[in-house]
Amino acid sequence: MKHGINPLSRKTGMCQYYNMIKTRFAPSPTGYLHIGGLRTALYSYLFAKQNRGKFILRIEDTDQSRAVPGAEKQLIEALQKMGLKWHEGPIMDKTPSLAEKGQNGPYFQSKRLKIYQEYVQKLLANGNAYYCFCSTGRLADLREKQQAEKLPSKYDGCCRKLTESEIKTKLETGDPKVIRLKVPENREVVFTDLIRGEVKISSAEIDDQVLIKSDGYPTYHLANVIDDHLMNISHVIRGEEWLPSTPKHILLYEFFGWNVPRFAHLPLLLNKDKSKLSKRQGDVAVEDYLDKGYLPEALLNYVALLGWHPSNNREIFTLKQLVKEFKLERVQKAGAVFDPEKLNWFNCHYISQKKDSELVKLCKKFLPNVDKKLLAKILNVEKERINYLSEIGERAQLFINLSDYDKGELVFKKSNLFNTKKSLQLTLLNLSGLKKWSRDKIKSALSKIVADNHLTNGDVFWPARVAVSGLISSPPPEEIMEVLGKEESLNRLKLAVDKMSELS
Repeated sequence: MKHGINPLSRKTGMCQYYNMIKTRFAPSPTGYLHIGGLRTALYSYLFAKQNRGKFILRIEDTDQSRAVPGAEKQLIEALQKMGLKWHEGPIMDKTPSLAEKGQNGPYFQSKRLKIYQEYVQKLLANGNAYYCFCSTGRLADLREKQQAEKLPSKYDGCCRKLTESEIKTKLETGDPKVIRLKVPENREVVFTDLIRGEVKISSAEIDDQVLIKSDGYPTYHLANVIDDHLMNISHVIRGEEWLPSTPKHILLYEFFGWNVPRFAHLPLLLNKDKSKLSKRQGDVAVEDYLDKGYLPEALLNYVALLGWHPSNNREIFTLKQLVKEFKLERVQKAGAVFDPEKLNWFNCHYISQKKDSELVKLCKKFLPNVDKKLLAKILNVEKERINYLSEIGERAQLFINLSDYDKGELVFKKSNLFNTKKSLQLTLLNLSGLKKWSRDKIKSALSKIVADNHLTNGDVFWPARVAVSGLISSPPPEEIMEVLGKEESLNRLKLAVDKMSELS
């Protein structure tokens, strides 16, 4: 085994004993794709892509108690929608089942149980793992005692003392058991994290981690080390919550006599109040954002900047540009704040860049009964005002049906009843004779009413806007009327004139 890491270049942190950079994203099928998971997948993809390496998808489904039926497909579909492509791993095909591509499968850990059992026997044979027969009751009592004494919660090594004869007897009688890692005493595990630098952890702080559970399934710690080795993973990019577990993984690499990959632990994603990003303060699932009408390119662009920053102040990046610009060494150690308002800014930018025909197609699902031509006109007015595409469903309603409104809302706060009645009558009269119906011509006609009749903009534009929208907050009246067309606009203005006649 080669101890330590000898990078060939500072740019990639490439290990001399790997022929190619290979990264992986290994989610558990316990629900939807978390925003934090998307960032991990994105960084892993970018790093592999820019170094002409390979990006692998693997499903870590050994914790059957937490597995959610169908979650694997949801994860894969979400990653595909985001435009991330992998060289090996499960893929969606035309059948209800999932297919796999690659030479290192299976890519579902639940299908690799024989592999884990084979390797854990090697650990038992060389004395680097041991059987533990402690009951759940004993372990609970131990944990409670340690907490009362304000000690770290860890296994006390009780079953390390069992003789071979005692172990044989317990195995023959079928006592419930797990297999634990035998952490060496008086040892310091040292490794270099590509983001955090040198990390040192004493073996006294490392628990004798369970490797094989009582149900025969491996824990994450054993399975991910074996799989990363067999799949030739050169760089493990993951969240910082796995940093304390890394010494256990390094010990496993050492016990197996395997080369150790490079590690890069990404900073936490935080809410604006600096708490860990969670569902309690808003959406955290990629699918939720996609369903609302956030564009994949906007999500990728924003998520890329959560913890990483380019060498300049640039913010807008396509996926291809990110492949070129991304650098692991520019990933920060401190937690990154997820700001929904900033995400909205990115999404607004990308919405505004879309071609009208593409935007209509994307928005049709939110307004399935609206004619495409009408939808195109509505989007022409609203596309720079919406944060995400599903908002068009609500904002379009004023163009489809005039909501009932209080007649008093027609009067601008700095105007009066007399001027409002006068302006609405003049607006109806002047616009009725308008030959070319466009926002410019409508606005000019309204401005002429202001100039020729000693009225203010508030006297004229406010009641016209309320009359055609039914709202006190809406786009300018000329933009609304251009979409509505002449006939519908005049009908709504006439209704407003009739409402005003009821006021004295």
